[in-house]
Amino acid sequence: MIDKISLIAVYPEIVLLVMACVIVLYDLSVKSPQRTATYLLSLLTLAVVAVLQFLYAGAAQTVYAFGNMVVSDAMGNWLKFFATIALMVTFVYGRPYAAQRDMMRGGEIFSVGLFALLGMFVMISGNHLLVIYLGIELLTLSSYALVALRRDDAVATEAAMKYFVLGALASGFLLYGMSMIYGATGSLALNEVIEVIFSGQIDRQILVFGLVFVVAGLAFKLGVVPFHMWVPDIYQGAPTVVTLMIAGAPKLAAFAIVVRLLVEGLLPLAFDWQQMLMLMAVASLAIGNLAAIAQTNIKRMLAFSTISHMGFVLIGLISGVVIDQPQAAVNAYGSAMFYVITYVLTTLATFGVILLLTRQGFESEDLQDFAGLNQRSPLYAGILALCLFSLAGVPPLVGFYAKFAVLQALLVVNDPLHIALAVFAVIMSLIGAFYYLRLVKIMYFDPPTQSVPISAPLDVRAVLTANGALLLVLGLLPGGLMLICADSIARMLST
Repeated sequence: MIDKISLIAVYPEIVLLVMACVIVLYDLSVKSPQRTATYLLSLLTLAVVAVLQFLYAGAAQTVYAFGNMVVSDAMGNWLKFFATIALMVTFVYGRPYAAQRDMMRGGEIFSVGLFALLGMFVMISGNHLLVIYLGIELLTLSSYALVALRRDDAVATEAAMKYFVLGALASGFLLYGMSMIYGATGSLALNEVIEVIFSGQIDRQILVFGLVFVVAGLAFKLGVVPFHMWVPDIYQGAPTVVTLMIAGAPKLAAFAIVVRLLVEGLLPLAFDWQQMLMLMAVASLAIGNLAAIAQTNIKRMLAFSTISHMGFVLIGLISGVVIDQPQAAVNAYGSAMFYVITYVLTTLATFGVILLLTRQGFESEDLQDFAGLNQRSPLYAGILALCLFSLAGVPPLVGFYAKFAVLQALLVVNDPLHIALAVFAVIMSLIGAFYYLRLVKIMYFDPPTQSVPISAPLDVRAVLTANGALLLVLGLLPGGLMLICADSIARMLST
């Protein structure tokens, strides 16, 4: 029998699941092609769930439920809160785009998006290998459907097929690695796995073999080298609103499962997975930034940019395990969490402007489509410039502080190899600044190629303006969000 504490621990998930089912059924009776009622009901659902997650995160309590298979802690609740807000913003930005392309005939973009968010919640709360895998599959299956939502679009259909095949391969890697860990430890619960590993009564060779496959699966979810080639193809091929859904909130869930599996479950093997993460971080920073320079499609450029930014997240995870320095772990993982959250915030605003510039029959994807944007709309050019400067790490925007925090955590280790990695990351960031500044130059100094007026609904303009302003506000006053990240990580590590 399910106890009351277990139900309370997953109450936001229950609300989300019930309302997602209600929205699916209600949408059957909606006749309007704009799906206004479905849109508003989805936003209301997300607002309620966000408030619940905020209250849970503020309580800062750690609760294990359903036989320790699920954990509700500060880190997870904050990540779920930000993921919910990210999906709300995505719906606001993407609704006009979806309506223009006849993507809302059945309201699937809202209902499937809610189920994708539920998958993220399960991933973030999972304290058991099968629960984490269940969440991953719910998210990925929803993502496949969203990418293929425009069934008459050959490019989107091709992207969905690529995503499905590569995603299935990555899921196989992850599941095989989990089975090896189960074979070595005799348990699927993360708290039992780490106890067995600490006991030393296991075959370490089998365990490390399973770890390799787990890291490979996690690398695919993060989109880091060498499991990165799906990222530019899917970003470019998917409808732009779906690209934003994939580029935004799922990054928070991917960060959570990396922490759950590697830090909470496989910490005694840190020496092994740190080496793998270091190699992937170096390759991601190099390939992501260098390949982005050659792109003329902004979605492909941002895809390779994502790969490089996930390399920075890996740097934060690498520097977390330091002998006899528990505070170093809090700083490192807290900095990585801060980086992911602010990266998602910046990505939302960036794609918000891209979606704003699209219109019926026209996709604003080529870099030259942004030529002279400042002359057409100084506000939207300014917001996109803020996003690009933040991604490049230019002070005083939040992207600079995020990079600074991660590199500071890396240098605290005071190891020659880590110092060399920090120097390499800075050099790659300088190289990466080129393709961001190139787009700024196109917006402000190239003559406009279009004269079509830019218009947007009031809700899109308001949210986009607030989103852009947050990049500057959090850059000037990062302490509050950084404290939330560090405190939630400290509580996670103490339980």
